[in-house]
Amino acid sequence: MKKTDAQPSTRLNLTRRHFLGAVLAAGAAGAAPVAAFAQAQAAGLNPGIAQAIADHFSSIKTMKGGFLQIGPRGDQLSGSFFIQRPGKMRFNYDPPSRMRVICDGNNVQVINDQTHTNNMYQLSKTPLSLLLANKIDLSADMVRNVDAQPDLTKITLGNRTVFGDSTIAMIFDSKTYDLRQWTVIDPQGKTTDVIINNVKTNLSFDDSVFRIDYSGANR
Repeated sequence: MKKTDAQPSTRLNLTRRHFLGAVLAAGAAGAAPVAAFAQAQAAGLNPGIAQAIADHFSSIKTMKGGFLQIGPRGDQLSGSFFIQRPGKMRFNYDPPSRMRVICDGNNVQVINDQTHTNNMYQLSKTPLSLLLANKIDLSADMVRNVDAQPDLTKITLGNRTVFGDSTIAMIFDSKTYDLRQWTVIDPQGKTTDVIINNVKTNLSFDDSVFRIDYSGANR
C-alpha cells in the first residue's frame, strides 16, 4: 500500500471546547437502547442494523478525509483527518488556523502555534476513546440511544465515569453503513458537529502522522 503523509490543514482558534468538538459530536441522548430498538422494529426496520453498522465501522482500520466542524456558536472550521484503529487520530486544521490535534493511542495532544499552547489529555478520559476503539459493542452500558431510520442511523454513546456527561453520536448511512458525521454534546449541553467528506479507507500511514512530541507539553 502507498504511504500517506499528513498535510497541515483549518480555520480555528482552539480552546478546550474546540477540542471536545473535534473529538465529540452531538444529538439527543435520552432513550434507552431497548426502547430505540423497539421503535425501529415497530417502524418495519431491522433493529440489528445498528450492530451491523457498528461492526462494519469497527472493521475499517484506517481512514482519511476532509471535515467541516460546526461549533456551538455556528462557527465553521475545515481541515483533514486521519484515523488508524485502535486509538490513533490526527486533525489538521486549514489556514489561517495553526492548530493540530494528534492522538498516538495513549494521549491526545492539542497544539496551537498561534496561541503558543501545547496541551495533553489522556485518551481514555475523552470520547475519542469510543470513536477509536477496536470494536463498538452496542450491548455495553455506554449506549444511550439508537435511532435507525431508512436513510440514516444514529448511535449515541456516553460514559459518565470516563468523561462526565459528554456524549458522542455517530451518524451512518443506513444502506452503505458509511460514517457521515459525528456530533458531540459537552457537559454544558453545547453541541459540535463534525461532518466528513472525501473519505478513503484501508490506507497505510507513515508513523510520523500520529507521533506526539512530548517535550514542552502541558498535562
